[in-house]
Amino acid sequence: MRYFYIYLVVINIIAVIVTVHDKSAAQRGAWRVKERTLMLISALGGAPAMYLTMLTIHHKTRKPLFMIGIPVIFIIELILFFAVKHLWL
Repeated sequence: MRYFYIYLVVINIIAVIVTVHDKSAAQRGAWRVKERTLMLISALGGAPAMYLTMLTIHHKTRKPLFMIGIPVIFIIELILFFAVKHLWL
């Protein structure tokens, strides 16, 4: 379980870095991160940090895919986490 928690910390740090990079790129008119990539990082466990980062830096807050999709992904991940954890005990 310890490695799983380390993984979650790492994927959430990656989520913050990628989200901030995409916001910066959008402001500069530079290369952007694909929305598919942002959603994948979210689905891999980075949903909490990505969502909070997007709200904090006001990035993609007008896109329902992100403002609804990421919290839904996080809720599904929480349900799965507690279901699996319950089965292991």
